[in-house]
Parts: sequence; structure tokens; C-alpha cells
Amino acid sequence: MDYYSSQISKLIDELSRLPGIGNKSAQRLAFHIINMPKEQVLQLSQTIVSAKENVRYCKDCCTLTDQETCPICKSEKRNHKQIMVVENPRDLAAYEKTQKYEGVYHVLHGAISPMLGIGPGDIRLKELMTRLQGEVEEVIIATNSTLEGETTAMYISKLIKPTGIKVSRIASGVPVGGDLEYIDEITLLRALEGRTQI
Repeated sequence: MDYYSSQISKLIDELSRLPGIGNKSAQRLAFHIINMPKEQVLQLSQTIVSAKENVRYCKDCCTLTDQETCPICKSEKRNHKQIMVVENPRDLAAYEKTQKYEGVYHVLHGAISPMLGIGPGDIRLKELMTRLQGEVEEVIIATNSTLEGETTAMYISKLIKPTGIKVSRIASGVPVGGDLEYIDEITLLRALEGRTQI
């Protein structure tokens, strides 16, 4: 039985499809949106549509950006000979918060997971291998400390080792089973500084 009109119920249903938003959170958001001034609601909806239409992958590192090349890849202050490989843009943001890493990134947009049917061809490994044909000296693998992250790290290591490029893995300051986006900056920094060659 519906407690609300069809318009409210539809809004709640759509909001509850967002990750991390359950039915109660969706109800709170729906009522908040309904009570917002119309101009704010229009601004919110236009911002969502604009982001969907204009955000794309950086041509170099594959992170999300609204330009052809992201600000990190454009920067001449960054060390383009050192690439940190992360699973998603949130992990990149987590390392950027430390303000200590001066290299560039490569975002895989996933990890190898045979159980979920995600193979090497389903993540951005081909783009990484293309980048390594340049003047890259080190690849730091900073995938999550999960089974999928470790599998991905080992696979990348085996791909890169024949090229002679140094391959290292972030140290285990990051707890097993932990996602990088939820870990504090000090732990991330220790993991980066204590990385080991693999």
C-alpha cells in the first residue's frame, strides 16, 4: 500500500536506487527536495544532467574529468615517470589528500574478479600498457587489499616485469579488506612510503 502520492513514491524509488541510499534515506531526501526552493531543485537537476553529459575519462590516466586531460596529468610539476595504479577515482582522491605523492595516476575502474566475471579486458589495463611505452621508471600498484585487489596487483606485476620498469606495491599500512577511500591520510602515507618492490 502506497502512503504517498505517485509522484512522491516515484521520487523515493529513484533515490533509493543510488548506492548507500536505503528506503528511509530516500524518503528523507525526497521530502528535502520537495521542500527546497524551485530554483535550487532546478540547479541540482541541471548539475546532474550537465555532469552526466560532460564528464568523461581523461585520455591519459582514465580518471573522470570534464576536460580531455585531467589537471593532474596536465601538471608539469608532477613526476610523469612514476605512475600509481588505483582501482577507482575515489582512491586517487584519497592519495591526493595526503599531498605527498608527486607522480601521476592510472585508474583501472575496477579489479579482476573471476567470480564476478570481471577479467583483465574489463578494466583499463590496455591503456596502462600503452602509457608504459613512454619514459616511465616506476609503477606503484595501489589496489585495495582485497582478494580482487591482490589478484589485480599480481596480474599487473607479471605484465610489467618483462618491460624492465620497476614495479612496487603499497605497504601493508592499509588493512586487509579495507577500501582506500575510507582510510585516513597518515595510514595512506605510511603505506606509500613503505611500498615494496614485487
